[in-house]
Amino acid sequence: MEASSSCKDGAAEIVFFDLETTVPNRVGQRFRVLEFGAIVVCPLKLVELESFTTLIRPTDLSAVTSRSSRRDGITRETVATAPLFEEVADKIFSILNGRIWAGHNIQRFDCVRIREAFAEIGRPAPTPVGMVDSLGVLTAKFGKRAGNMKMASLASYFQLGQQKHRSLDDVRMNLEVLKHCATVLFLESTLPSILHGKWKTSSTTTTRNRANGKLHCREESSRKSPPTSPGYQLRSVPYARERLGIGKVQLQMTEKVKNVLCRAQGKQNFDILLEHSRSLLR
Repeated sequence: MEASSSCKDGAAEIVFFDLETTVPNRVGQRFRVLEFGAIVVCPLKLVELESFTTLIRPTDLSAVTSRSSRRDGITRETVATAPLFEEVADKIFSILNGRIWAGHNIQRFDCVRIREAFAEIGRPAPTPVGMVDSLGVLTAKFGKRAGNMKMASLASYFQLGQQKHRSLDDVRMNLEVLKHCATVLFLESTLPSILHGKWKTSSTTTTRNRANGKLHCREESSRKSPPTSPGYQLRSVPYARERLGIGKVQLQMTEKVKNVLCRAQGKQNFDILLEHSRSLLR
């Protein structure tokens, strides 16, 4: 267990968790939990407060293959000396019970496996006070722009690296994916005309005039401006079609956003937007 900070104001903590299990290869064979990993997150700051992970030895060790066919690298030898589920049940119960549960596809898989594991040792399973299944949330809110919406696809879309299929690594990646998606959705809802290429521009750019010690917006000709022609339209930021990290999206958008907001509302609103975007990524 690792501790980093505390969450104030009595907000219900969120626990992102993930299981690695055996993969049944015949009818009637059940899933066996091989690894549990979780991080407790403060919902106010989205910072990790503590973490816990453990390998788990199933009662029937023969259910684990001697060679892993997946990237997780968990084999029979790996879990041979790991504790049984009943030996770590207290810790798993304490980290899950009474918190908001979060994870990718946890409603249909991980939650079911947790209940089965506790039932097998004759103990009541932990219960959540809320549920955030990022698979359902992102499919509804983010769409299928990242393909099949599996964690590996989402991580690749945002250039977060390859999914390792180890519990603790996967839940941390899950949190980062949610942060990136939230930032994109925030920018889309705040600046829809810019992100979807619905605004037009002329061969002028916005520059700063500090003659009186104040910030003013004026237009000047620029050889770097796009050509002026009827119907000319800026190409929208292509994050919906390309695999871009959110940092790259922000770099591509900064000047366009700055120019429009300077003309429309002035520098103050742009600074507020930029600061809010940064806060989502912290």
